[in-house]
Amino acid sequence: MEEMMQDNNTEDEISSKAKGKDSDKKFLIGIICGMLVSMCILGIVLIGKQAYRSYRMDKAIKAGSYGESGEGYSSKLVDETLASKIVTLESVIDKYYLNEYTTEDLETGIYRGMIDALGDKYGEYYTVDEIKKAREDSDGVFGGIGAYISYDEDLNCCIIAGTMEGGPAESAGLREGDVIYKVDDIDAQGMESSEVVKYVRGEVGTVVHLTLIREGENNTIEVDITREYIDSNTVYSELMEDNIGYIGITEFDTVTSDQFVEALAVLKGQGARGIIIDLRGNLGGNLDTACDIARNILPEGVIVYTIDKYDNKKEYTCDGEHELDLPLVMLVNKYSASASEVLTGAVKDYGKGRVVGTTTYGKGIVQTIVPLSDGSAVKLTTSSYYTPNGICIHGTGIVPDVEVELDVDAYYDNGFDNQLDAAKAEIHKIWEESY
Repeated sequence: MEEMMQDNNTEDEISSKAKGKDSDKKFLIGIICGMLVSMCILGIVLIGKQAYRSYRMDKAIKAGSYGESGEGYSSKLVDETLASKIVTLESVIDKYYLNEYTTEDLETGIYRGMIDALGDKYGEYYTVDEIKKAREDSDGVFGGIGAYISYDEDLNCCIIAGTMEGGPAESAGLREGDVIYKVDDIDAQGMESSEVVKYVRGEVGTVVHLTLIREGENNTIEVDITREYIDSNTVYSELMEDNIGYIGITEFDTVTSDQFVEALAVLKGQGARGIIIDLRGNLGGNLDTACDIARNILPEGVIVYTIDKYDNKKEYTCDGEHELDLPLVMLVNKYSASASEVLTGAVKDYGKGRVVGTTTYGKGIVQTIVPLSDGSAVKLTTSSYYTPNGICIHGTGIVPDVEVELDVDAYYDNGFDNQLDAAKAEIHKIWEESY
């Protein structure tokens, strides 16, 4: 019995050990299977990521090969190396960058960077919303403070080139020549005018804080201005003493030519015997608008012509049917630019009027806004323009026939405009010379 008992115990031990070995084997197989499944999943993920990256690179390369320049355009820039680096940078940003961002932010940054890299101070990339606002501005309707902002290369800052009559900026005491040092808490030094304008404009009823530097003042000037809905009347007119008609043009928008024609007709109807066109602080605008106005002044001939990178010449002409038959004086200053210089240069070349004031800004290049298929757009310098006598004034400006510096203190303290008085005097001289 004892031997049988011992035999039975030995069989039980052997059976238990066999079961343990089977269990260990199953556990090991389970681990191996789990590892294989994990490796498969990881492989699928890696393949997916690589496929996505390949898709992104292929998309970027195709975008460069078939862009707005025309079907079949072969990109000099976009290739697999560049596309791969963009994907890598995106990965690094996603992994390490502290703050929130969107893919739209990165895409817009890439587009802006390409335009900025050109060194074209007037070049700009517009998002869909930005181009919409730009078109509203061109139509003469926008929100803001009612000030004209220009970039001063000597100061490397933007300045107030003028204010709209009765607008928030004028009411707040802003002056022509004020340097914009800060907008709210943002340092504006070195910013182009388009960038400063973005910060100055905002929702109607909100307040923008400007820090200004004014010549003759020891301390900065701090001003809070409430933004208003600005419906820009770009032409102002009145019949002054001695029946001298005055027409001030603040900018060349799509509405400006009709406003000018109406103002000129009214002044003639009131018995105007001479016309002063005031373009001081007029930074330019729409070239076609400037030419439309010129067609109500000039004799038959070329108003201005442009030449692009391919030496293509485009002429803007006048039929002479509405040539002005009154003495004319153009009033300009160093902030009269672009389209203002087109009009002034044509008047001077044809001898249709005299130019009074100070040398103009000197912007003799033309920008074109090119719409893109997704609704965005780019603005690029596309050509140089020349006055009827073949003069390109870029970088030099138009020198007035009668040079007169504005007496700033007298203008802002007493409302006395010595440049306007000089323009009136020229009208009188033309009358005297005609008799």
